[in-house]
Amino acid sequence: MANIFKEFKPTSWSIDNKTSMYVLSIILVIFGIMQYNSIPKEQFPEIVIPTVFVNTIYPGTSPGDMENLCTRPLEKNLKSISGVKLISSNSIQDVSSIIVEFNTGIEVAEAKQRVKDAVDKTRNYLPSDLPMDPIVREIDFSEIPIMYINISGSYSLEKIKEFAEIAQDKIESMKEITRVDIVGALDREIQIDVDMYKMQASGITFGDIERAVMYENMTIAGGTIDMQGMSRSIRVVGEFKNIDELKNLIVSSSTSAQVHLSEIAIVKDSFKEQESYSRLDGQNVITLNVVKKSGENLIESADQIQVILDDLKETKLPKDLKVVITGDQSHHTKTTLNDLNNTIIIGFILVTIVLMFFMGLTNAIFVGLSIPLAMALSYIVLPGLDFTMNMLVMFSFIFALGIVVDDAIVVIENTHRIFKQNRDLSISQAAKYAAGEVFVPILSGTLTTLAPFFPLAFWPGIVGKFMFYIPVTLIVTLLASLVVAYILNPVFAVSFMKHEDDDEDNHYKFKTIFIITAIIAFISVIFHVSGSHGIGNFGFFIALSYLGHNLLGYKLILKFQHVIWPALLAQYEKLLKWFVAGRRPVYLIIMMVVLFFATIFITIAAKPQVVFFPDNEPSNVMVFIKLPVGTDIKVTDSVTRVVEKELQKY
Repeated sequence: MANIFKEFKPTSWSIDNKTSMYVLSIILVIFGIMQYNSIPKEQFPEIVIPTVFVNTIYPGTSPGDMENLCTRPLEKNLKSISGVKLISSNSIQDVSSIIVEFNTGIEVAEAKQRVKDAVDKTRNYLPSDLPMDPIVREIDFSEIPIMYINISGSYSLEKIKEFAEIAQDKIESMKEITRVDIVGALDREIQIDVDMYKMQASGITFGDIERAVMYENMTIAGGTIDMQGMSRSIRVVGEFKNIDELKNLIVSSSTSAQVHLSEIAIVKDSFKEQESYSRLDGQNVITLNVVKKSGENLIESADQIQVILDDLKETKLPKDLKVVITGDQSHHTKTTLNDLNNTIIIGFILVTIVLMFFMGLTNAIFVGLSIPLAMALSYIVLPGLDFTMNMLVMFSFIFALGIVVDDAIVVIENTHRIFKQNRDLSISQAAKYAAGEVFVPILSGTLTTLAPFFPLAFWPGIVGKFMFYIPVTLIVTLLASLVVAYILNPVFAVSFMKHEDDDEDNHYKFKTIFIITAIIAFISVIFHVSGSHGIGNFGFFIALSYLGHNLLGYKLILKFQHVIWPALLAQYEKLLKWFVAGRRPVYLIIMMVVLFFATIFITIAAKPQVVFFPDNEPSNVMVFIKLPVGTDIKVTDSVTRVVEKELQKY
């Protein structure tokens, strides 16, 4: 027999060291769960686009002058940068905006530095009275808010802003959060409304008022002083503490005239002109835009923010204050993640149910275990590739679930066949010979499956960076399934595989069956009470499956294996003999060739529409309102209110 069969050395080594393999399996599961819990989870991968913006602000300048004075000199030097793919510009009132798109493969930091160098070269050709240097910034998808926290109530906007700032400070203290922006709030402003005639009569100018306020409202260092053997710093505090101090400020003119500020101006504590508005269901709100740090866990961040808000509602915020979260990106991520977990469990169950009719329950469980083990191994590998658990990675896992069991099916089935046909062989020898016999076919089949995905990993451009996660995840998962099929599955088979007739009638008594079922159900109840509903539901399913299999299932399996399946094989054999008789194989090949070319011609003639992603029903709709440049913010808000009322009808 040794001359007929050959062994695969890694499989033989794992079988000879079963204890080590069981320890390895436990370690694999533990570390897989740990990595799954720690790996950052987000909706989409953070794709870095090598695109840089150059914005120049020059107040009081028309679009034509912005084009000639700022845009064209900058474009002249930006065009000379190597690696630039496209430059587009837009000159509007007071602002020049230039977009520099680089070829893929250039690091964003390097692209930004090249643009900064080009802008520095242009500085001498720009107007000398620019209020600030041109602003150079890159596209950063991590700057997109992960959620919007809307705060409203029967309070003034000033009071609501105080509540919003409390939440802002709490959320910004999280290590996962970059910043929290407040939108729709009023910003405090001390306004000095000068009476022109009184100012002229006093011989005071705007510059005199500006200098007086600036120099009186400052804290300056006063050096150091030695006191009792200690050197202490001295500072002179001169900042205004209340509005009365500002009103009593003495303003001096160039002619030595002195007046109190309140004598020539009205000083009031007010607010800046509102630059942004925020509403929810037609009601004014203050919105907190929460921006997450790159690479941090989206789901954990959202959960922690919810805990912070719940705590603030109980302790620091009034009961009648309304706090609503919208645009929560973690919602879709949680749904997809739960779908992935459910698919893994359902895949394990369905694979086990289908295979147990062909291979028996024990062998089917061996194959089904390859799904969670391969996933655990993949979870361990992915963080090393700097992957996060995003929509594309989760889609790849779901896509691979039906493939990861292929290798295990072949190995376990071949082990079962050799063990059944050669009763003089021990299960260890049968498993070694089975793995060695099918190693080359399985390896070639796996590589053939992976071959179409390798070119996708080198897809160029922005789309290639986005789709890169799918082929790499599939490759890692299928290679993990290959390792599980040849290293771990044979060990399980050696420990538990038996001849069917050895235990065909060796079933537990009814009392024992019900006791074991009750124990499993009781453990499931404990998990439910502790909050682990998923594990509890799975435990109940295992209990019902165990009860059903021992009462009726094994009889159905035996009937299928000994009656139904042989009959199906006999019919298949007759059909195959009919197709290979005479010249029918030639006709069959001709028909297949004709069908192949027919499908090509039909596809060319029909011209089916090609889309990058299929159209789906959107979960939300964004409406952009474009008004003429220079439109007042209040006019824009009034137009937006009209649009809101129309949308509320649907």
